[in-house]
Amino acid sequence: MGEKHTAIVLAAGKGKRMNSAVQKQYLLIHGKPVLFYSLNVFEQCPFTDEIILVTGKGEESYCRKEIVEEYGFRKVKQIVPGGAERYHSVYEGIKAAADCAYVYIHDGARPFLTQEILERGRQAVEQYGSCAVGMPVKDTIKVVDQDLFAVETPTREKLWLVQTPQIFSYELIREAYEKLMRSDQSGITDDAMVAERMMQKKVKMVEGSYKNIKITTPEDLAIAELFSEK
Repeated sequence: MGEKHTAIVLAAGKGKRMNSAVQKQYLLIHGKPVLFYSLNVFEQCPFTDEIILVTGKGEESYCRKEIVEEYGFRKVKQIVPGGAERYHSVYEGIKAAADCAYVYIHDGARPFLTQEILERGRQAVEQYGSCAVGMPVKDTIKVVDQDLFAVETPTREKLWLVQTPQIFSYELIREAYEKLMRSDQSGITDDAMVAERMMQKKVKMVEGSYKNIKITTPEDLAIAELFSEK
């Protein structure tokens, strides 16, 4: 197997918190859909060999025509339908990426990915086999009980906001997801959790950017407009 690097870009989310008839990954930032921006970074990346785009079921032809063909993304080799939950969609992407050495799992609703972030991730995954992009938290965090009383204040220096991409050796994350699909695990919120729980694999944290936000609410879209202004 060659050292093939494959990006799995997730665009199957429903975007319920956006309160919009248009799904968040198709909303426009300065005239281009949110999804365009992260796809473009992978397209321009010198070591990314292919992109697998995971969409909502029934959106494959729309994505092919209105995004992939419209903007000339040549590295998008497959467009596959996702599943009910995020981790189902990731698994569909992993199965489609069968002949690579490393996979970069990225949320298509994070448009501010950069080449510098990808390069830091590449170096980390080649050394450690797994890594996740993130940033140290700026705020004090409280752990609360069911009645919303604060019960603990973790040391801020040990807390990170987790972002994407999350990057893994292909064999590791494929086995981890296959184990997950055979289990009755719940509460899976990111790919690092799958590697940690299923494979007992430590995941290296890599510096991302405070601008690497996920477009989830209307406020996020307003912030994104500011971030993307030249």
